[in-house]
Amino acid sequence: MLPEVASWMRRRTSAAADWPPHTLLAAKGAARISVVLPARDEEETVGAIVGALRRDLVERTPLVDEIVVIDSRSTDRTAAVAAAAGAEVVAQDEVLPGEGRLSGKGEALWKSLAVTTGDLLVFVDADLRGFTSSYVTGLLGPLLADPAVGYVKGCYDRPLLTGGGAVEGGGGRVTELVARPLINLHWPRLAGVMQPLGGEYAGRRGLLERLPFVTGYGVELGLLLDVYEEAGLDAIAQVDLGRRVHSHQSTEALGAMSGQIMLTAWSRLQRHGRMLPLEAPATALTQFRRGGDGAAEARVSDVGVGERPPMIDVPGYAAARRSLTS
Repeated sequence: MLPEVASWMRRRTSAAADWPPHTLLAAKGAARISVVLPARDEEETVGAIVGALRRDLVERTPLVDEIVVIDSRSTDRTAAVAAAAGAEVVAQDEVLPGEGRLSGKGEALWKSLAVTTGDLLVFVDADLRGFTSSYVTGLLGPLLADPAVGYVKGCYDRPLLTGGGAVEGGGGRVTELVARPLINLHWPRLAGVMQPLGGEYAGRRGLLERLPFVTGYGVELGLLLDVYEEAGLDAIAQVDLGRRVHSHQSTEALGAMSGQIMLTAWSRLQRHGRMLPLEAPATALTQFRRGGDGAAEARVSDVGVGERPPMIDVPGYAAARRSLTS
C-alpha cells in the first residue's frame, strides 16, 4: 500500500458510532439534508427503511429534511408502501421529461438532484435488510464535521446469503473480482476505499451536480473516479457502517454488471488522460446456458453504459431548483 493511502485511511476513515445524531444536529446549522432511495420492485424492504428514517431522523432528532424515493418503473407496490411509510415518492420518468428516458440506477440518482432540496444528499439502496438509521448518520458525519470533505463512502461486512445460511465475507463478488483489481492497477491512490461499489454514500450538492452520472451499474465507480479527478483524494472519506445484508443476483447477472464496471473504468481512463486513445471496446456480452436438450445455448446481451451530463449543465435543472427552493 502506498504511504499516502495509509495516511488517508488513518485520517479519513471513521465508524458510524463516532457520529451520534445529537452532535450532527448541533453541527447542521442551516444546511438542508435529503435522503434518496432509488427503488425498483422493493416493496418488501423500502417501507422499513423509510419508517426507520422518519422515526429516528425526522421525528426523534430533526436532522433529515426530506426522504425521497425515486421509483424506477416498479411493477409492484413499492411506490404505495414508500408513501405510506412517509416518503415523498417521485416517478423517475416524470423528472425532467425533456431530457428523455434512460434506464438504470444511475438515471434515478441523477434525476434525484432535480427533485431534492438538500445541500447534502445521502443515497441508500432500497433493498437493505436490517437497516438502521446509523447508516445515514454515519455518512453525514464527515460532511458536517469537515468542509474539506465532499464525498463519503460507506464500508461494511457483506455476507453472502445462501440456502444454507450466511457466508460471512462472501458478498461483494464483483467488487473483489473486478472493481478492486481495476482500481489498484489504474488508480492506486484509491486502493484504501473498502467498498468502491457500495450503494450507500453521501455528497455535497455543489460537487455532485458537477459530475456526469453513468446510468447503469457503473454509477458508483464512475462517481468515485470522477470525485477523485475533480476534488482529489482528501475530499473523500469512508465510514464503517457495520454489516450490510441485501438480496443477491445470479452469477449471470453479475457477469453483465462486471461488463458495465469495466466499460465505466475504460471511459474514465480515456477521459482523464490515463490511457492513449483507443478504439472503443465492444459492448456485446456472450454468455452460455445449458438448454433442455443438453446443448449449450449462447445468449448475447448489450452491456453498454449510458451517461448523463453534469446536472449543472442541464437547462431545466436551474428552473426545477428555483421552484423547489421557493
